[in-house]
Amino acid sequence: MNATSRSALSLLALAALAALAAAGHAADPAASGAAHAIATVPGMPPVVDPVNLYSETAGPEHVRPELKDDLVRVYVPNLRGNSVSVIDPAKMKVVDTLKVGQSPQHVVVGYDLRTLWAANNAERSNNGSLTPIDPRTGRTGAAIPVDDPYNMYFTPDGKSAIVVAEARHRLDFRDPKTMALQYAIDAPKCGGINHADFSIDGRTAYFTCEFEGSIARIDLVDRKVTGYLVLPMPATRLKDRFVPAGGPTTEVCTSRKGMPQDIRFSPDGRKLYVADMEADGVHVLDAAAFKETAFITTGVAAHGLYPSRDGRHLYIANRGSHKIHGPRKGPGSVTVLDFATDRIVANWAVPGGGSPDMGNVTADGKYLWLSGRYDDVVYRFDTATGAVQQIAVGQEPHGLTVWPQPGRYSLGHTGNLR
Repeated sequence: MNATSRSALSLLALAALAALAAAGHAADPAASGAAHAIATVPGMPPVVDPVNLYSETAGPEHVRPELKDDLVRVYVPNLRGNSVSVIDPAKMKVVDTLKVGQSPQHVVVGYDLRTLWAANNAERSNNGSLTPIDPRTGRTGAAIPVDDPYNMYFTPDGKSAIVVAEARHRLDFRDPKTMALQYAIDAPKCGGINHADFSIDGRTAYFTCEFEGSIARIDLVDRKVTGYLVLPMPATRLKDRFVPAGGPTTEVCTSRKGMPQDIRFSPDGRKLYVADMEADGVHVLDAAAFKETAFITTGVAAHGLYPSRDGRHLYIANRGSHKIHGPRKGPGSVTVLDFATDRIVANWAVPGGGSPDMGNVTADGKYLWLSGRYDDVVYRFDTATGAVQQIAVGQEPHGLTVWPQPGRYSLGHTGNLR
């Protein structure tokens, strides 16, 4: 790591300590009484702000001091390359390539923020594994054999890692350190179970069912599926190709069911946003009622969802093709949604076409990094202007992780921190 990167991160850590000291009793849940507004599951860190579950990920002042010596890097799993490209964002280039297991899908942030995990689900085989990456050194450890780890999350109390065994229609709860199996929850009606988010009280998880066009609601306390919600399809959708000037941009939606991907809560924990690759937008759900209340068209093949650091906006990555394996240089883009109004406030196209997929926002909120799934590149979007820079990586990059990130603990995926 160069001296500039380490110094910058050390300053962030010092700023975090200063901010906490200045906040004093206001940051103390016992003094403010804010945490008592939400009754959480035992063992889960207290809710600091009951109307903003992203309050502790708001910026570099919330980067934990113990992360001060971590490398400032972007980790990009290359699905077809069986590798992870490591980018130094200060140099804007790949500085290392890590060999991992077969078919790495996501680089997942561990609950305690001390390990990053490459989830190698070994498509169409039984050779799945999890490869640990030390964020201090950027080096890998010995891979742990694990059945079908397409993705991975963590229970809000930190007691279990949730390995998303997509091909098995199953969630495997494992020891978050050793990955020894604790128990499993079957979700037989959730074909393509993959992405998730968690209620503000830590009791409930909502998983998308990619191949069923639905959402599964999981009771984490009683360890069972409590319902499924089929997402309705719009009458029309966007054409997944560039349209000549003046030509119609929409077509009749012939798909009978959607293809839900990422899912995220609104800051107040009341609404869920679900990106749908087939419907070209986000479904808005009332989480308590478990029903859809609105649909917002965003762009071709809506896929990844990332809150801005200030909790005002939701960045929506539109992959540019309704196909699972789409063409290069499609009409990919990023849509910026205002959480307060559910209105679109910006659209950022990829110049010349592209396929924005999965990623996250930098600690300072200035950049959104996304993999270019069909184009073997990653994109760095300037969140102030939408300007895009690209870096070539390995074959079929998928769920990249930006590190470090602010927050107290990780619920998994590419950095769902709180």
